[in-house]
Amino acid sequence: MRKEVWFGLSIMAAVVITVFVLMPAPSQMTNGHLGLLMLALIVVGIMLGFPTAFTLMGMGVFFGWLAYRSVDPALANRQILDLMVQRAYSVMSNDVLIAIPLFVFMGYLVERAALIDRLFKSLHLATARVPGALAVATIVTCAIFATATGIVGAVVTLMGLLAFPAMLKAGYNTKVAAGAVTAGGCLGILIPPSVLLIVYGAVAGVSVVQLYAGAFGPGIMLAGLYIGYVIVLAKFRPDLMPPLPESDRSVALPPVAKKLASQGSNAVAGLWRGLTRSVAGVPKKTALGQLIISLVPALFIIALLGVTWRLATAPDVKVDTTGLIEAGAKSTAGAVDEPSELSSAAGREKDATGLQEPPSEPAKASTGLQEPPAEPEKAAPGEATTEPAKPAEAAKPAVAEKTPEAATADQGRLATPVWFWVVVAVCIALLAILYWLWNWVRLEVFKMLLSSFFPLAILILAVLGSIVLGLATPTEAAAVGALGGCILAAGYRFISHLREGRQTKRPVGDTVWTTAKELGGIIKESSFLTAKTSAMVCWLFVGSSIFSASFALLGGQEIINTWVLSMDMTPVQFMILAQIIIFLLGWPLEWTEIIVIFMPIFIPLLPHFHIDPLFFGLLVALNLQTAFLSPPVAMAAFYLKGVSPPHVTLNAIFAGMMPFMAIQVVALVLLYVFPGIGLWLPNVLYK
Repeated sequence: MRKEVWFGLSIMAAVVITVFVLMPAPSQMTNGHLGLLMLALIVVGIMLGFPTAFTLMGMGVFFGWLAYRSVDPALANRQILDLMVQRAYSVMSNDVLIAIPLFVFMGYLVERAALIDRLFKSLHLATARVPGALAVATIVTCAIFATATGIVGAVVTLMGLLAFPAMLKAGYNTKVAAGAVTAGGCLGILIPPSVLLIVYGAVAGVSVVQLYAGAFGPGIMLAGLYIGYVIVLAKFRPDLMPPLPESDRSVALPPVAKKLASQGSNAVAGLWRGLTRSVAGVPKKTALGQLIISLVPALFIIALLGVTWRLATAPDVKVDTTGLIEAGAKSTAGAVDEPSELSSAAGREKDATGLQEPPSEPAKASTGLQEPPAEPEKAAPGEATTEPAKPAEAAKPAVAEKTPEAATADQGRLATPVWFWVVVAVCIALLAILYWLWNWVRLEVFKMLLSSFFPLAILILAVLGSIVLGLATPTEAAAVGALGGCILAAGYRFISHLREGRQTKRPVGDTVWTTAKELGGIIKESSFLTAKTSAMVCWLFVGSSIFSASFALLGGQEIINTWVLSMDMTPVQFMILAQIIIFLLGWPLEWTEIIVIFMPIFIPLLPHFHIDPLFFGLLVALNLQTAFLSPPVAMAAFYLKGVSPPHVTLNAIFAGMMPFMAIQVVALVLLYVFPGIGLWLPNVLYK
């Protein structure tokens, strides 16, 4: 029998033995014990291979019926059926879940746009002189692809077809290559647009927009740790990742570049000479276009510095809220419900924020909207305002205040901070170094990066930028992303067929028709895959909702809360315990089961320990990276095994993933010690 099977059976046996040892006799069982038994049985049922969603529904219905039957057997059948309908309808009416099929559809379209192979090739050439170049290019490509798709299976499978054979051909160690592909592919569940973050947001009631903003920092940090590990390992163990031969680093120069290369080795200087002088066979229009492409990094940095300057020197706008009363405040209720108190001095002392004449004593002056006293010594100390014209008169001072826009215009911009000039100096130095090293080979590599990454970057910025900046909801941005993915797939397919058509002198009409047929097949296939994935997620939500309701009816949540609170843990101890439990659950279970089954147990405990659900969600998302890498349910390993050569064993893939699992634990500790990694951007944008 395989080791993986033994491992799974051992975990199931441990769960069953623990249940039998800790559970009381059946005659002494309470509903709370039944809830804990249901929780244990669901883990065993999932590990036996039963469908997760329907196992959750079946367990939830059966144990929920037992809970209702213990109260009123006559109504138990009707009540459990009502519970099923209500929970299913609550999932169907959740607007947040609409973003899931749209993001999944966008991911499948981008996967089939035939641009990832170009992106990997260009990144491989750009990092050719870096130790472990192919593995570094693999991780960077996975991170970029994950930002566009968020689908782990698609990223691992595609990179297993593109990067894994290339690394094996270059002499890379099988374990290192497998680890780079699987770990890089799993970044899709952390880097937005992540389906995991949408599911957690729906379960925990946390803003998906803030989760997306917070996940950028941990995702970039984890990818950086992966790259750092690969570079250090390749530097000290070159036998595991040998340097690439010169033939794999070279780039063929086009005829125009070869002619301009005679003007100098620096591409910018050569293009400038080709623009100002006459070079045989090089039109000045071509030289100008190539020069503009070379200046794209400088133009981008200048634009970025301009936006940074506007944000850094924007004046603080102070909105005057004097006289405004919060809707539903106690004072307003008192003014409406108890008019008799407003006419007495005692009532005025208790609640003096309504529309009144001010009292004669300044110490008792109210803070609400009032008529300013013309003659304080003659003011009636107990009269309530009854004339209808006075509220309008009282509101005049607030209306007369300047608007924020007018105040901003009057104040002008703030002085440019010193740190901005430091950033400008650093950018100028980096640009000087870049263009000093800007030879003709690097120009061609940059053009390859620009053609493969620039359209994808526009799509990513349009989708994620609109979400993070609050310009669109996740659902609206996902819809735009799905349309952009369709356009991207059509554009790249058309360009590919157009280049082939020029070589074979095929008419443009045939190229358009071929592209249209391929696009129809891509949309059809992507739609079927999207429906399959979305149905799985939505049924999981229905099953989880029924399961959670039955668990609460049986009192299981109350038992767990009482047990945890009785331990008198500090917030740090609770956080460590929760993350250890989630880490261990990632070995036998997938992330979907952990989120929909166990997050409803942890989340009610967060307010007691004063833990932000947003920060907890970021820790969980980072922790659940291990769910795809930990055997026996390491789905990333099975995705890669399905497309790898026959000599690559599953045990070798598991062994290659272990160092990256250790890096994930290090990243988890760093995020906890430095929470600003995940909370800085949400705090800047939304608080």
